[in-house]
Amino acid sequence: MDVLIVEDDPLHRSYLHEQVKAALPECSTIYEAENGQQGEALARTHRSAHIVMDLQMNARNGIEAARTIWRERPDTRILFWSNYADEAYVRGVSRIVPNGAAYGYVLKSTSEERLKLALRSIFIENQCVIDNEVRGMQQRSFAQTSGFSDSEYEILMDIALGMTDRAISDRRHLSLRSVQNRLQQIYSKLDVHQAADSPREEGAFNLRARAVTVAMLRKLLNYGALEKAEAELQHWLRGR
Repeated sequence: MDVLIVEDDPLHRSYLHEQVKAALPECSTIYEAENGQQGEALARTHRSAHIVMDLQMNARNGIEAARTIWRERPDTRILFWSNYADEAYVRGVSRIVPNGAAYGYVLKSTSEERLKLALRSIFIENQCVIDNEVRGMQQRSFAQTSGFSDSEYEILMDIALGMTDRAISDRRHLSLRSVQNRLQQIYSKLDVHQAADSPREEGAFNLRARAVTVAMLRKLLNYGALEKAEAELQHWLRGR
């Protein structure tokens, strides 16, 4: 068995190397990549390798690298190892996992024993392992009452990119009324509204800007998600 470590921090990469050796005596070779681009290239060269992947990296993040790797080889087993349980990351991972794939999402704050258990469970026993904090975020993210549908999340991202209602309508193939209805649902779920209890407070907020701020504070949006969304927007604009 071979393992590929994709991690941009040298200390974390060294730590993972030692944990993989300790947890997986069956492992014959450990390959290392400093970012998602290198990870994709090594995954193509060493197609049988299981992967431990950081999420936030320069020169292609873990979600984009994993999407490409899974598209080319859906049976790849990937353990995401991250500092973050942000909804943007949790939602991003959940949306790209192939049906039936064995994968994990473990926080870097987890204990050595927990990390070793995750490595063996995913790579040897073909089981999924999700940290409790991440699992809780998954459940909240996709809850019917307060979570965002995929369509609502796309529109939230669009307003974060500065798009107008009409541009969103064009891009998402929705009527203008549908876009505006979804915006109202987003405002409601984020508890964003105009405070009009007194004349002094009336019109205090730009609702779109306020929604983006609250979404950032709630970790629905982060730099990695926005960077990916901006690239997709530029691709769409070029194709119009």
